[in-house]
Amino acid sequence: MQRMILKHLTTYNILSTEQYGFRLGLRTDNATYKLTTEILNAMHDKLLVGGILCDLEKAFDCVNHDILLSTLTFYGISDKDLQLYHSYLGNRYSITSIYNDSENSNKVSNGLE
Repeated sequence: MQRMILKHLTTYNILSTEQYGFRLGLRTDNATYKLTTEILNAMHDKLLVGGILCDLEKAFDCVNHDILLSTLTFYGISDKDLQLYHSYLGNRYSITSIYNDSENSNKVSNGLE
């Protein structure tokens, strides 16, 4: 399924050139090298340098799964593959658990669909 989605994204040039991580030959260390090179070049040219770095590790869980599932057919996902995504993403919940050391227990503080 990953190959199918990646093929569609590549064929229709949907991914930006700054997208690293799961494309062939473009790993996180490639992004790090490009970033540090651009910073060093700007500093060499005596330009001001600033940046904002965002950790998107949990971003997928924040996406509205109903909207995501409704767009999968556009990306070529169908039949059993689509059913697999529906099975995985349907009826999922996010729960925050806080451990209180003094009470020696876990408490659910928030449960969201």
